[in-house]
Amino acid sequence: MIDLAALAELAREHEDDLSTPVAPLHLGSRTIDTDEQPVLMSVVNLSRDSSYRESIAVSTASAVRKARVQAAAGADVVDVGAESTRATAARADLAEQRALLAPVVEQLTADGIPVSVEAYQEPVARAGLEAGACLLNLTGSDDDDRMFTLAAEHRATVVLCHVLGPHARALTGDVVEADPIPRMLDTFGQRIDRARQLGVAGLAIDPGLGFGFHLDDQRARARHQATALLHTFRLRRLGVPVCHALPHAFDIFEDQFRSGEGFFAVLAHLGRTGVYRTHEVALVRSVLDAMHFFDTAPGPDN
Repeated sequence: MIDLAALAELAREHEDDLSTPVAPLHLGSRTIDTDEQPVLMSVVNLSRDSSYRESIAVSTASAVRKARVQAAAGADVVDVGAESTRATAARADLAEQRALLAPVVEQLTADGIPVSVEAYQEPVARAGLEAGACLLNLTGSDDDDRMFTLAAEHRATVVLCHVLGPHARALTGDVVEADPIPRMLDTFGQRIDRARQLGVAGLAIDPGLGFGFHLDDQRARARHQATALLHTFRLRRLGVPVCHALPHAFDIFEDQFRSGEGFFAVLAHLGRTGVYRTHEVALVRSVLDAMHFFDTAPGPDN
């Protein structure tokens, strides 16, 4: 339940985590304190199987145009992916993904737009990083050492995704835990330590709300996601920013689903999220600007 009493109890129960500092996020030459300036990660999908149709680019020119519009609307970094994470989507072979990614990343980098490459396979990540991406959105965990080494070679920040399986296309977890935070603290903690051992300087973590939970009831899925967003601040003890792929909950919002990410951005803000991955940049930017205003605005007599 989302009400003042429940939120107050959550804050009291985990009071120490609320004020725990996290490291800044590195985006190429920029260093951003995500508590002072939330980072927006927009989405350009090069796969036609992606579920959010508005994010799909049908050509290199289309992808570059979409990304430029997103940057103008307030995106700090554009996340580009060449294969849908949907379990039912067609697999894109490695050569195809590299051919799709490289020219888009090269053009955006030339424009001065920071780019994230979404990948779980080393050849795809390499193609994106060599083309100029400054962030690796790592949607897998079965090849960490090679991925971390690659990111370190390119001085790229890594977003570690919590995936119940080797990668987002091969989920094996079949139980939604009532409280997944303890397990995340353990698994993320080990991966953060290993990444740093292999030379990765910039890190963030993604609890994986955009991936499957083996929940057939989509309303129950949305309820689980909302709860997880509010509990985000409990992961701050790991010392790195938390990134969330904002849900859109079609079964809740139906024909107004494009407003869903704005609603979930409010919950993510209350949970002290640092990086917001969104398909609706202008909406989420305006919501976060409003939340910041109401957090800092003077009283009515001033």
